[in-house]
Amino acid sequence: MYLILDLGNTNKKMAVLPSGKLTPEAFSITTGKIESYPEISLQDVREFSLRYPAIDACILSSVIPYPVMISDWLRKRFRYLEFNHKTPLPITNRYLSPETLGRDRLASAIAGFSMYPGQDVLVINAGTALTYDLVTSAGAYIGGSISPGMNMRFRALHTFTGQLPLLTYTEIDFLTGTDTEGSLLSGVINGMTAEMERMIQYYQEEYPGIKVILSGGDLIYFVNRLKISIFALPNIVIYGLQQILAFNDKESF
Repeated sequence: MYLILDLGNTNKKMAVLPSGKLTPEAFSITTGKIESYPEISLQDVREFSLRYPAIDACILSSVIPYPVMISDWLRKRFRYLEFNHKTPLPITNRYLSPETLGRDRLASAIAGFSMYPGQDVLVINAGTALTYDLVTSAGAYIGGSISPGMNMRFRALHTFTGQLPLLTYTEIDFLTGTDTEGSLLSGVINGMTAEMERMIQYYQEEYPGIKVILSGGDLIYFVNRLKISIFALPNIVIYGLQQILAFNDKESF
């Protein structure tokens, strides 16, 4: 049994998943226990992991600083892998600056390729940032795009102007805002939807038959807005980390 820790900018997640390689079908069902924390401590990690005595290996991925005592404790208790730009991968990483590549982006691409081996895959992660990541049918991660996520757009419009209010997501069914709040909502929500649809079209033109996966914390706001065929997979980073750990798990690291 695997313990997965994904420490992101917004949420810190822990999951327990089966060891070994998941089948593509397994990605569409609940395959383990996942919990999310705004912040995370050694006590959180200890309490979560002790609930699952079958855990024997662990992977930690973080895009933020975290208490070193967490990794120290995990290293002593389990076969432990800390995911970084030097970690062996089940795909080829062709990114020109691998040390600057977000681990969440790479893990997402690996999960996507595990779902659709031998096919071109575009993974869209709608979270703190809105990211697009391409892995080819040959199993090569090429790169992608990064733009501001939804809350970042709302916050930027408020912060860098004198009078625009700070908004959060509100369901809308209009294109043209007739007041300031409606105009902001239309600009951010319709704008992000249009961006994603056009980016998908660009990739479809270059890679006919490409599979598209949507994930991230804001997935629920956009999955029904997109008029293009996609596969929605919450927590894709968790599954990508599971694949990386399975690839490296040789009883010792």
